[in-house]
Amino acid sequence: MTQAMNVCVARKLRGLIFSLEAMTERQFYDWQTSGGGGEVLLLIETLEHAEIPWCVIGGLAVNYWAEESIATADVDLAIAGDELEQAIGLLEAAGFRSSRHAYTVNLKGRSAISVQISTEPVYLDFPSRSVPADVHGILMRVSCLEDTIQGKILAWRDSERRSSKRQKDFLDIMRLVESHPHLADSLPEDVLAALQNAN
Repeated sequence: MTQAMNVCVARKLRGLIFSLEAMTERQFYDWQTSGGGGEVLLLIETLEHAEIPWCVIGGLAVNYWAEESIATADVDLAIAGDELEQAIGLLEAAGFRSSRHAYTVNLKGRSAISVQISTEPVYLDFPSRSVPADVHGILMRVSCLEDTIQGKILAWRDSERRSSKRQKDFLDIMRLVESHPHLADSLPEDVLAALQNAN
């Protein structure tokens, strides 16, 4: 590579770094998810307008409760059970495409985000205990801390999930306990043993 090319590449890299540093959290999330922030807002506005009880669970909820966030294009939701069909219909009308699976309804728009609504009974009460939160510069409802870690423990214990997903679930449990050490007092024995073995 010639010196002129090196200078050109260095300038472009400096410009990119400056652009990333100048971004708001919301802009950075949009950049990571190819415009996912707009779709998350559309989802939120649709559910809020219809007064449907909902909350974010999974990785986005962990990002709120943990000290440091990790990039994710997954948007996992819990919706009060008796409102599920209405919510799906409204989100389809808003432009999302849906597909039904054993324990989830998946929604896809035009961005890189993947929305997954859990239909497992354990999550149906999560919206009633949710809290308002700013996640990646977007105001939303997230599962309370205790529900967030419970959901992650259930996912980690699910032997049918891919190994890489279960490892991420375990990492999320670690992040939550590191950020909120009092959680260790109420962890099930298998989770506590796994955490101790990881250290």
